[in-house]
Amino acid sequence: MNTTNSNDRQIIHMDQDAFFVSVEVRKDPRLEGLPVIIGSLSDRGVVASCSYEARKFGVHSAMPAKMARMLCPHAIWIRGNMDTYSKASNEITEILKESVPLIEKASIDEHYIDMTGMDKFHGTLKYAHELKQKVIKETGLPISFGLSVNKTVSKMATNECKPNGELNVARLNVQPFLDPLSIRKIPGLGEKTFIKLSDMGIKRIHALTLVHPDYMRSILGKNGIWLLQKAKGIDNSPVIPFQEQKSIGTQSTFENDSIDIESINFLLTSMVMDLAFQLRSKHKLAACMTVTIRYATFEDVTKQAAFSYTSLDGALIRTAKDLFKALYVKRVLIRLVGIRLSNLVGGFEQIDLYSQSEEQYSLCQAMDKIRKRFGPQAIKLASGLNLKL
Repeated sequence: MNTTNSNDRQIIHMDQDAFFVSVEVRKDPRLEGLPVIIGSLSDRGVVASCSYEARKFGVHSAMPAKMARMLCPHAIWIRGNMDTYSKASNEITEILKESVPLIEKASIDEHYIDMTGMDKFHGTLKYAHELKQKVIKETGLPISFGLSVNKTVSKMATNECKPNGELNVARLNVQPFLDPLSIRKIPGLGEKTFIKLSDMGIKRIHALTLVHPDYMRSILGKNGIWLLQKAKGIDNSPVIPFQEQKSIGTQSTFENDSIDIESINFLLTSMVMDLAFQLRSKHKLAACMTVTIRYATFEDVTKQAAFSYTSLDGALIRTAKDLFKALYVKRVLIRLVGIRLSNLVGGFEQIDLYSQSEEQYSLCQAMDKIRKRFGPQAIKLASGLNLKL
């Protein structure tokens, strides 16, 4: 982890251009230059991604499918395949990992690279350009990058130069770069906060920088100070190596050794739901699960499965039960079961909308709202309640 002063850092943010659409274009070049939307066509569906040609009509990710059809009726809709996108994401990660000293996989389609200190040996801007060209040449997928003194500014630089762009924001140019931008461009600024600040007449970052910290704290709490720092180009958060964000897990030791498979399946359901809620709360997706059984003899056995990036209960519960079924072959008393989710990346639930039912997505959202208000244990699926262990 680099502890160099943030003003001296060299942080590259690399982001794939309309990633899911680009992968589809790679498969079918006839889609090049056309308005393409990835998502479900049903009235309850949501846009997962869209081409820049579709964006010209006002379409954007997370937009209801019904509205997207109205704005761009001639768009080509593709339901999408998360397995394909996950593999393409891993292609890019492997190329970057081989070429840089420190990399963080921030989501399925974006990476942060810390080149601090390496600029003594390489011109960082030139190196980032060469790295971009390498990704394009080896994968055929378009990519943009921003280079600056921290993660926030480099990400905002990327967003300003997409698609197929490159933008270097040197330390002395950070505030001049940020000042004229809409506050909506600040990463992590939610819609409610945007409306609240806009109603106060604060619409540009420059105006936000002029607000007194005490006032920001009074209207937005700690988040107000965090937002003010972002507006001033301050972000000391480190680039976290991809391997550091390894996994989350849980386990349960039974009061009495058990062979009650029905109750154990109920327990697995409850455990997975808790982990999936943690994932969604941290805006994470998992791509691997490990189930552990400890027999009454204290022998531990494990089984692992890889799958498409997800944070939704249904797919994870099915995987846990399938792994347990394949693992439990001795038919002897069990002392403990454990579940671990790994290969975590940053991401949001809508990435899986086209491969999961809209009903399941809506259910997860509704249950999460209840948990956040009344506590993590406030709601469970019926299949996770009948525990006799």
